[in-house]
Amino acid sequence: MTQHSYVDPDRFVAGTVGPPGQRTFFLQVTDGTRMTCAALEKEQVRVLAERLDAMLDLLTRRGTGSHQIPVIAAPGDRDDAPLSTPVEEDFRVSVLRIAWDGESDRVLIEASSEPAEDDDELTGDILEVRITGATARAFVDRAETVVAAGRPPCPFCTLPLDPEGHICPRANGYRRQ
Repeated sequence: MTQHSYVDPDRFVAGTVGPPGQRTFFLQVTDGTRMTCAALEKEQVRVLAERLDAMLDLLTRRGTGSHQIPVIAAPGDRDDAPLSTPVEEDFRVSVLRIAWDGESDRVLIEASSEPAEDDDELTGDILEVRITGATARAFVDRAETVVAAGRPPCPFCTLPLDPEGHICPRANGYRRQ
């Protein structure tokens, strides 16, 4: 069991390795010479971005915190660079949690390798990242782009299309190109 803790890291991004349809998704945090790469599923990245965006919208409406949370990510805050190499999986994420730390005006993101037996304690390898609202907005923007960059959906059934097509359930099993 290892705890990886970061406060205002140099970089916190979601990214992928591999071609569409065979991508492995990662949360990558770097701070100086320290780097942690946690592997997770595409759906986990999508839900993390969605929930984080909703939480930031709620905090913006309430005027919470002494630092202003931007409504959209500033172009200068966006990180479009590829994942830092080498990309080596430190652990695979099982549980994700987000929270707002009002004392430090930071978003707290926790990822754990094992399911929690109760709602308070995470177990296994744990990644804990505290970032500003602006950094969280930039993370959401990039994560949404990374998730959307996969295979295009079939216009009939919305399942992902492989380059060679797929057997479409809406077309009674005929192969769609």
